[in-house]
Amino acid sequence: MSQKAIFIAGPCVIESAELLDTVARKLVEINEKHGTNIIFKASFDKANRTSIRSFRGPGLDRGLQMLADIKTNFGLRILTDIHEAWQAKPVGEVCDVIQIPAFLCRQTDLLVAAAHTGRTVNIKKAQFLSGRDMRYPVEKACDAGAREVWLTERGNMMGYNNLVVDFRNIPDMLDIVPTVIMDCTHSVQRPGGSDGKTGGDRRFVPQMAKAAKAFGASGYFFEVHPTPDEGLSDAANMLELDKLEQLIVELMK
Repeated sequence: MSQKAIFIAGPCVIESAELLDTVARKLVEINEKHGTNIIFKASFDKANRTSIRSFRGPGLDRGLQMLADIKTNFGLRILTDIHEAWQAKPVGEVCDVIQIPAFLCRQTDLLVAAAHTGRTVNIKKAQFLSGRDMRYPVEKACDAGAREVWLTERGNMMGYNNLVVDFRNIPDMLDIVPTVIMDCTHSVQRPGGSDGKTGGDRRFVPQMAKAAKAFGASGYFFEVHPTPDEGLSDAANMLELDKLEQLIVELMK
């Protein structure tokens, strides 16, 4: 019997408790209806925004409390990302999966600190690395005692302000770890390509997911929002929340 696909979904950044509750209720509804176990994702701090004027989030303390509330009130597993090694310990006390951002996937201290929490470590492949290169970040995490390591494909830089996905990276990374996630949101970005912020095109999110399935992906990462064009981060790339269920159903077939 094949392993159930992993689904990760949530808004790019924590904008408000109301937004988190809206998304969480929808994820619970999908879980109950389709037997999924979607992991809730949101960032407490977007530390790598294009512009210093861009919204970053509520910060570590308030953000973790809001994520803990989602876990308590809705029973969802939680994923969030860290940018500095000292953040790993408090994040590990709340979250089930600690994510290493793509730009930081070679940061040894960050990987070691995440591994020491005992939580699952999801390492996103850098935009400048191949799938095969990801053996080295995995080695760092495993040597530091990580119990479970996932890898996530999110595309490679293709000239300026554009990404392209080489789907051969998925089977290459499956040779390294048993779980490889397709980031269907950030792979449609145009980094820094929209007048001081990252642009992109959410129309291609479903195609990214379906192509990744053909290449053997273990799971799928979607940033979602009830009104994505009003989102405070990654507005151009987040999937409409009301389109998530149908896409998950198609991927489960």
